[in-house]
Parts: sequence; C-alpha cells; structure tokens
Amino acid sequence: MLSLFTLEQGRASEFGFYNFALKAYERNKRDGGGEMNDSGEHGEKKKSRRPSQERTAQRDPERTRAAILEAATREFAENGMGGARVDAIAERAGTNKRMLYHYFGDKEQLYLRVLEEAYVGIRTAERALHIGDRSPEEGIGELALFTWRYFLQHPEFLSLLGTENLHRARWLRQSVRLKELHSHLIGELTDVLEQGKKQGVFIETADPLHVYLTIASLGYFYLSNQYTLSTIFGRDLIEPTHLNAWEKHIVHVTLTSIKR
Repeated sequence: MLSLFTLEQGRASEFGFYNFALKAYERNKRDGGGEMNDSGEHGEKKKSRRPSQERTAQRDPERTRAAILEAATREFAENGMGGARVDAIAERAGTNKRMLYHYFGDKEQLYLRVLEEAYVGIRTAERALHIGDRSPEEGIGELALFTWRYFLQHPEFLSLLGTENLHRARWLRQSVRLKELHSHLIGELTDVLEQGKKQGVFIETADPLHVYLTIASLGYFYLSNQYTLSTIFGRDLIEPTHLNAWEKHIVHVTLTSIKR
C-alpha cells in the first residue's frame, strides 16, 4: 500500500494542508514568478523577456504551452476565474501575454483548457488502475483509495472544481472532450459492478454513478471543509492519523453500501 505522506508532507498540519500542498505543487512546477518568500508570496519579479527569449519560445512551442498551462493552473487554483490575471500567468510561465494569446486565444479559453487538463490527469491515472483486472471488491476498494489519495496530492484539482461549481459549470459545459473521458470511467465501473452481481457479492441495485459519487463526495467534503470542521469539532483533521483513519472509512462505507 502506498504511503500517504512523504517526510515533507508530514509537516502539512503546521501550515494547513491546502496552503502547504499548493506550495509543494508550485515547487515541483516551472514557475516564472520569482522565488517564494517565507509567507508564500513572490519576491522580486523577473525582468521582461528579451526578444531572443521570445524567439526561443517560438522555436519550442510545446514547452511554452506546457509552461503556460502549469502557470495558469496555479493562478486559477489560487485566485479563481475572476481573480486570476493574465499578466501573472505570463510572468509565472516566463513568457508574455502575446504568446499566451497566440497559443490559447484568451483568458476564458485558457481556463477551459486548464479544466480539461485537470480532468484528463485524474481520468488517465484511473485508467492505469485496471480495476477490472481485480476481484470486484478489490477493484472498487482500489478506486476508492486512489481517488482519496489523488485529492490529497492534487489540491489544485479540488480548488478548480470549487471555482467551476461557483459558476455552475459555465465553462465546463463548453468542453467537447469531457464526455468521452467520463464515459470510460462509468463503463469500467459498470463492468466491475456487473461482475460482482454475477458472483453474488454486490446488491442488484448497485449503480456506478452512485458508487463514484459516494467515493468522490467523502473525499471532497472532508478536504474542502477541513478548516471549519477542525475548528468546530476541535480536531485537526489533517493530522496523518486522522487522514489514514478517514481513508479506511471511505473504503468501508463504499463497499458496505453495495455489498450483500
């Protein structure tokens, strides 16, 4: 079983998980906005790009696109669609607004691309699980574990989901890529559940969408409300012992809800 925490992640409770994880995420990505100071803010800004640097970006368009997407993911996750600034994205990516508009059109198109790539990331990782190659119980349990751990490791994904839900999926509805991505997930879940029903392991009414909503909601609600819940109940929910206990709870609740 994979460990939930690296040595560095074990310090999460000191900062609050989201602040800590977002800083770790930033350190692992190419960021054109200068060094981070102790408060998590950017220090001295980089100078404007010289023409020779722009020519380099034009000669390596894939690298430039990737840098812009990484910077945009960070900016939208931190500030939402309304608060994110194109200037800040270009600076983080080490490029300029002209190149950003050249590759992505405008801020709204860039935001939609960030959303799509966020979903591509989790759906691609889910496919690699091959839950259909396991026993039905193991397959569902593995999906539950994976989803929880993915949420822990990708707080920017949860932040983007929160932003898009505030806008009632205004931009997500414009995507032509997402239906195909999610149809594979539901298809694989359906196959696993049907196999479990044939073996007499799962109840006949087990529904693939309900199963996934159970898994996702148990993880999303816990992490999205960690600060208020920790304050109200006087328990630091991001302590490793509590996270590990909740992980087991997610698997238990998910399987119990569909087992005979």
